[in-house]
Amino acid sequence: YLRVFIDTCKRIQPDVICLNGDIFDLPEFGKYHVDPREWDVVGRIRFVWDHILGPLREACPDAQIDLIEGNHEHRMLQLLADATPAMQVVLSDLHGWTVSKLLGLDKFQINYIARSDLAAVSKMEVQKELAKNYKVYWDVFLAHHFPHGRSFAQPGWHGHHHKHVVWQEYNRIYGSYEWHQLGAGHRRQADYCEGERWGNGFLIAHCNVETKSTAMEYVQITDFAVVGGKYYERTKEEGAGLESVWPGR
Repeated sequence: YLRVFIDTCKRIQPDVICLNGDIFDLPEFGKYHVDPREWDVVGRIRFVWDHILGPLREACPDAQIDLIEGNHEHRMLQLLADATPAMQVVLSDLHGWTVSKLLGLDKFQINYIARSDLAAVSKMEVQKELAKNYKVYWDVFLAHHFPHGRSFAQPGWHGHHHKHVVWQEYNRIYGSYEWHQLGAGHRRQADYCEGERWGNGFLIAHCNVETKSTAMEYVQITDFAVVGGKYYERTKEEGAGLESVWPGR
């Protein structure tokens, strides 16, 4: 997935790359049980730096890269709000720390889109603000982590559910348009849920800012992928021995 995604960004050189939440998994801070022997919160963050954000910034040095806070990034903030609100205030008000700084996003020039940060104190306040995390591009295209972004009546997409679904919508401003729920870029072999039911994929969106029209290309990734006529095969190392259905290409 990462090889296809990053190579596609390098080929297209998009104006904006939007990472629509849950790039940092942070299960150690969440409600799911994680075997303490598998705890590696620093390693997980460094994986994102070394294999996603660093290569992405290198491939697209001039792109605007946004990360919209998802519920997985939110896990750390919620834990602080639940367990150590006093430490949260010290980090925020005394030291000027933000979630963006804690996750090391500044070094990659990545914008963190979140309505609340360490300044949000109560659990209820954090959850309320999380639902407001979205970004509208050029007054044309909407990115929202959660499904209720569809109710905004704009072309766009959400993530969160890890499965690709498309709705055809219409209004007088945007005409006939699509709203996408995307597959994700995760590892599907999760030990706490049926990850094999999920999908892998990303979206390429072309926006006409004058006519407010959009054209969307969803890229599905199985044991191979096709982007702009270029074929990619999943290697045995990448896919645990999956054989390509396009041998010789």
